[in-house]
Amino acid sequence: MKPLSMKFKFIFATLAAFTLLGAGVLPPLSPAAVDSFAPKGAKSPAAQTQPAVPQRPLPDSAPVPAEQALSQRVAEYHIDVQLVPDTETLKASETVTWTHPGKKPVNELYFHLYPNAFASMDTTFMKESGGALRGDTMPQNGFGSMTITDLRTSEGVSLLQRTQYAQPDDGNVKDQSLLKVHLPQPVNGGESVTIRLQYEVKLPKIFARMGSANDFVMAGQWFPKLSAYEPAGTRGLQEEGWNLHQYHGTSEFYSDFGIYNVTISVPSNYIVAATGFPVKNAKLKQGQKIYQFYADDVHDFAWAASPDFVVAEEAFSSPEVPGVRIKLYLDPLHKDLKERYFQAAKAALSNFSKWYGPYPYSTLSIVVPPKEGNGAGGMEYPTLITAFGASGPSPDTSLERTVIHEIGHQYFYGMVASNEFEEAWLDESFTSYAEDRLMEQEYGIAPNLPLQSSLVQTPKPLKLESWKYGGADSYTRNVYIRGKLLLKDMERQVGSKTMDAILSSYAKEYRFKHPTTADFQRTVEKKTRKSWKTYFDQYVYSGGAPDFAVSDIITGPNTSGSNGDRYTRESVVKVTNTGSHYANVLLKFNFADGSTALRTWDGEGKEAKFQLMHNAALLSAEINPEHSVLLESKHLNNFRRAELEPESLSRWTLSMTKLLETVLGTLVW
Repeated sequence: MKPLSMKFKFIFATLAAFTLLGAGVLPPLSPAAVDSFAPKGAKSPAAQTQPAVPQRPLPDSAPVPAEQALSQRVAEYHIDVQLVPDTETLKASETVTWTHPGKKPVNELYFHLYPNAFASMDTTFMKESGGALRGDTMPQNGFGSMTITDLRTSEGVSLLQRTQYAQPDDGNVKDQSLLKVHLPQPVNGGESVTIRLQYEVKLPKIFARMGSANDFVMAGQWFPKLSAYEPAGTRGLQEEGWNLHQYHGTSEFYSDFGIYNVTISVPSNYIVAATGFPVKNAKLKQGQKIYQFYADDVHDFAWAASPDFVVAEEAFSSPEVPGVRIKLYLDPLHKDLKERYFQAAKAALSNFSKWYGPYPYSTLSIVVPPKEGNGAGGMEYPTLITAFGASGPSPDTSLERTVIHEIGHQYFYGMVASNEFEEAWLDESFTSYAEDRLMEQEYGIAPNLPLQSSLVQTPKPLKLESWKYGGADSYTRNVYIRGKLLLKDMERQVGSKTMDAILSSYAKEYRFKHPTTADFQRTVEKKTRKSWKTYFDQYVYSGGAPDFAVSDIITGPNTSGSNGDRYTRESVVKVTNTGSHYANVLLKFNFADGSTALRTWDGEGKEAKFQLMHNAALLSAEINPEHSVLLESKHLNNFRRAELEPESLSRWTLSMTKLLETVLGTLVW
């Protein structure tokens, strides 16, 4: 979610110049780069006039009664954590109660110990990421880890000797990010079990969402968190059981909903931002400042702390947002930019709530890390997001874009809560789609979708486990770009009004329910009243892509017209599609007299011929001329000149390809 470097901007400017010719050698992309393919001349947010919404005082936040629960509250966490001064260490105690949502007796619990992903270069996360994520790299000697010092049942029975690390994905015995705990007795369906833990977290240096940077602390994925248990029928499963995965270089998270009651102790000069809302004012005790936060119907809890935060807060309501406190925790470098953060947050909350259902929580916190904590930036947690690090006093609209994108995650990650280990596109693609729409509506920034489509040179199925894309670059191009383009392609087929209805219905029906790609397909078919099986089979469940080409142009001699004083030239144009089937593709023909003609190919079969009769010579033909079929990424063969012989045409296209490769080769590092 961070701004592109000047080098990246120059690369993409070069790519844009060759858009009609297609993509050549492409630089590696991070998710941060995905959001910057847009024209500059954005409307100034301050220049837009919007009707004032009367703001009313908000009631004090309070826990939601169980009978009003929005989710199935499978887990309940009570955590007491202390940031030990000058040690970059967290010491914590945790009591977690798990209520069995299935039917079969369960003999073990599984906990994600995410900080252990940073214990050495031999963990699965570090091996797959190479110690780099989203443009940031792990600082030297920046390792961190989690140590469980005590583990007991509520009756006091020690479980430390009944644990073992599990590596279900790759068998890497040096990976300790998933812990199995054997229980003294089974837990039957509907029953609850309570476990008490004590542990220490040595915070890594920030580069991947969590850690410390000088006095700034980002505690994301910092506590032993229960894996998700899926009853039969969840996400279409035939058999119930634990959903078990390690922490991978490209994977994010998946958990059950629950309740969090967290007490956080920090040095007296620190300020804390956290998921949920404070149940009481912070108090000082023995040189420590003690906060207590509560959140329900969420599936994670994160917090950040710094002595340097500049705090601002505003109450906000709209027809779709009953009332929310927006809290900013700004790095001092951005203290004068609070209105931009507030405006972006309000636009996101009001519009996303209108499109995808009301924002149900009473708070939303936005944390702006310092420059050196940028590895924690651009990340989402329930009711808390991080912006990119404050690296300059006057950022461009990537400031707003990041805030909007991360608030979009409150819907598709926070409430819809799909399984991001296995179907990351249901969050990232949908959020990116929503982000583009809002950035264009509020700031006048329209994405260059044809250029983005040219970046997906190796399309892969969207329903892949995240680490099976073969690296962060392929993951980004498919999960962020290709998935979003697929949603835009669907919109162009069904119309924006129907697409709005599809996404609104999907987001509202499946909030707090962990849906799957199949659930989304069913929503599409319900709203359009037709089968989308072939489309999903080709473009979602497979890495399908059309590949159109103008393969041949044959021009005939002049012939006399019917009245003897006009001449007509006949031309035959052959087009092919060597990729996945795609219907209703536009063709454009250019003639020597300056005129053009348009035809549409129904897409049936792998090739088609078009006969043209015109009183001027045919100069060229092009299929998918405006690259409106966004799922096609290889555009080099879409255009053909009639006057060039095939041998010359081949030499010409080859020389242009080499030119593009040469230009990009001097820029890519």
